[in-house]
Amino acid sequence: MAGIYLHIPFCRQACHYCNFHFSTSQRYKNELVTALLKETELQKNYLDGEPVESIYFGGGTPSLLEPELIKKIILQINSLYTVSPGAEITLEANPDDITDKKLSGWKETGINRLSIGIQSFFDEDLKWMNRAHNARQAIDCLRSAISCFKNLTIDLIYGVPTLTNEKWKQNVERSIGLCVPHLSCYALTVEEKTPLYKMIRQHKKEKINPGKQAEQFFLLMEWLGKAGYEHYEISNFARPGFRSMHNSSYWQGKKYLGLGPSAHSFNGCSRQWDISNNSVYIDSISRGIIPFEIEELTSTQKLNEYIMLSLRTMEGLDLQKLDKDAIGKLQAASKKYIDGSLMELENNRLKLTREGKFLADGIAADLFF
Repeated sequence: MAGIYLHIPFCRQACHYCNFHFSTSQRYKNELVTALLKETELQKNYLDGEPVESIYFGGGTPSLLEPELIKKIILQINSLYTVSPGAEITLEANPDDITDKKLSGWKETGINRLSIGIQSFFDEDLKWMNRAHNARQAIDCLRSAISCFKNLTIDLIYGVPTLTNEKWKQNVERSIGLCVPHLSCYALTVEEKTPLYKMIRQHKKEKINPGKQAEQFFLLMEWLGKAGYEHYEISNFARPGFRSMHNSSYWQGKKYLGLGPSAHSFNGCSRQWDISNNSVYIDSISRGIIPFEIEELTSTQKLNEYIMLSLRTMEGLDLQKLDKDAIGKLQAASKKYIDGSLMELENNRLKLTREGKFLADGIAADLFF
């Protein structure tokens, strides 16, 4: 089973923290969709005929596309790839784009899962992040979406300087109260080349407090655990039966095809990514040329990716999938984390403990070969 990701690189306005490829100009929206349709054809052999179990419209802000354009893309994929019956088809949407008309339109196109960028239910936090919506829109759109889509997820961000623990609790409790079946919760990160990075360096914004982020992460695990959510990946929580099929394929090392400027693809042996430039992408695709770079993965790189991705999941790292030499080295390297109660070894699986989850990236990097 494989997945297809489509990058829609348009946004109404730039969030201060965002490091993804996007443009606030929608001038070439139709041309980009035409290029996407062409690339789906040019890449039709990439997955070697493997059935597609998930399609994901990400960005950027895919909800800026008219339902007719989304439908055209889905029909094109169905005509060129073997899409499994009941495949998960997700659309990322911002609250300010969601209307009853759009919800019904998306449903008619074949979208069966929404990912809504709520981030916070408080105006102060949304303004600090430079989000395009307000708190009232966040609540109203979510109520409308839940009445139309059974399967949906929302994004929330913690560690924002304006977000107190009490407000964080209200964000989580409101999500639980509205019966949101899946939550993706991320610690605010400061990436270079973002407006936030520049503003912090110029002392126009307060620095991020790692201690506060850790505290809010542990509170999040406690609250959602009590509410019956599975903490199945570091940043993802789901009620039983509502795990993200598409994102799970990344963590399980399955093949996926990325379409659109900056989109990444993985076929088990190599990783490639399209150019992060809308006009160059459109021009190249129109001439039948996919503008991408490729990296052939060594056996060591594949092993390190397995370590990094598997440790993020609740199932952990299965030592039985490794050779004897790798098992011995990992057991030796992980001993200090097991002794420090940051990891545990259970049924031949290395897993992060509650305390270890906040340090996942650092622990994984230390275990790399």
